[in-house]
Amino acid sequence: MKAAVYAQFGGPISIRDLPDPTPGSGSVLIRVEANGICRSDWHGWMGHDPDVTLPHVPGHELAGVIEEVGSDVRGWRKGERVTVPFACGCGRCPTCLDGFPNICDHYFQPGFTHWGSFAELVAIRYAETNLVRLPDELDFVTAAALGCRFTTAYRAVVAQGGVTKGQQVAVHGCGGVGLSAVMIASALGAHVIAVDIDNESLALAGRSGAEHTIRSGPGVDVPEEISRITGGGADVSIDAFGSRVTSAGSIRSLRKRGTHVQVGLLAGEESDPPIPMGEVVAKELKIVGSHGLQASEYPRLIELILAGRLAPASLVTKRISLDESPAALEAMGDFRNTGMTVIDRF
Repeated sequence: MKAAVYAQFGGPISIRDLPDPTPGSGSVLIRVEANGICRSDWHGWMGHDPDVTLPHVPGHELAGVIEEVGSDVRGWRKGERVTVPFACGCGRCPTCLDGFPNICDHYFQPGFTHWGSFAELVAIRYAETNLVRLPDELDFVTAAALGCRFTTAYRAVVAQGGVTKGQQVAVHGCGGVGLSAVMIASALGAHVIAVDIDNESLALAGRSGAEHTIRSGPGVDVPEEISRITGGGADVSIDAFGSRVTSAGSIRSLRKRGTHVQVGLLAGEESDPPIPMGEVVAKELKIVGSHGLQASEYPRLIELILAGRLAPASLVTKRISLDESPAALEAMGDFRNTGMTVIDRF
């Protein structure tokens, strides 16, 4: 198969012909039709993820067609259109049995624990637990745009943030996760404030449903601005970027008894941020994390897309070939891209 691969962290990424993966008895082989490029892939390439071993094929935001079915897999057949969560559960551990395979004790993550989907083919373990059937009306690029970012934002907003109609919601960082969170919270009837350093990203946030935008940077007190706009602070504030500045700023943006959702990954030097615990105690704030989305929750999300209430494809600003993916992945570290980039030609 043709795939993007790197042999050292932060080193060259090349397109090579590699042996086709062989699915185990509980796995399937998927022919990839579309795949998103995510900053999490960049973190893996930089060596920030301990699950990545070298050499490595990145990629976890995939949609495609089942090419081969393992002997123990029931209910799935060759030729079916599918996607998978980026965090796949084993289906048997206590955490999975409690309904949270997204934080499985024995998780499988394409592009991290195993070779991923910057490739023509990818093998997916725990297939019966994690495969999501795609309706014919949902094209592969839109399905890949769900990938890690839209589904992660969906869980952060709906399940972890508990956003409801009429609430004030602040979203810090307008990359793929942040823009998705803006769109989802707005669709739920919330009043959304988007925060970012980039004017183009803020403009896209406005088109995605944000009622107010704040351009952060030197001299801008983001929590103070949010307090002014909302009349006391946000009900829910989401750090969709992942840094010491944005996580603390998100917490300080809340009104009393508000909820902070940490969904942006804090890696490298940003991995252990200080928390303004004085405000957490004084305001009785809630701090929750959010990681991925269970496969069982995908149908509800897909229904909203097919009903026209959500439009993840509108966040896809660039489509590229697999041959262009190394340069696109490297550029994720420079924050040069607005919206999402999806590989749709292999």
